[in-house]
Amino acid sequence: MNLLYRAYIVSGIKLRCVYLFGDFMTKNMAPEKMLADKAVVALGLPAVDQIGFVVKDLAAAIATYQPIFGPFSVMEPGEMEFEYRGRSEKSELKLAFARSGEVEIELIEWVSGETPHKEFLAAGREGMHHLRFIVEDIDSKVSEAEALGYRNIWHKKFSPGLAAAYLEREGDPLLLEFFQRPETL
Repeated sequence: MNLLYRAYIVSGIKLRCVYLFGDFMTKNMAPEKMLADKAVVALGLPAVDQIGFVVKDLAAAIATYQPIFGPFSVMEPGEMEFEYRGRSEKSELKLAFARSGEVEIELIEWVSGETPHKEFLAAGREGMHHLRFIVEDIDSKVSEAEALGYRNIWHKKFSPGLAAAYLEREGDPLLLEFFQRPETL
């Protein structure tokens, strides 16, 4: 893995340095379009909670990454319905989770349906896909991000206080995920 970029994220009054690894940067991607730009800093996001990787073969990816991240927990939630690019879409994913310190590592294998993960693979890519941030009010944070040029492309409200949203912006291959969970979790 190559060290590609160092992003500074403001969390409270501490300045955190997050090193992003993997083959996710395109040749035409200007460093100022990456996560450390003024738009993302303006969102006041907390530290990264999760790094998501889209993989073609979950079992093979687990075998590759388990020596680095330790054991993975596999989850196959079955078919679920999400709002995707303005329409309701059923899709299925296989997921695996491990940890690197405070950061969750998520491996995602696309199985069926229209999703950002399918788009990612169809573009000939595999690897780092998104960074997840825990937010208190997902609707408010999505609105703030949209005002800064992001588009909410994939989202779901699972239950009161439990929701997820993927956001993209033009020219940036890295998606942001906002995740809201009840305070009791």
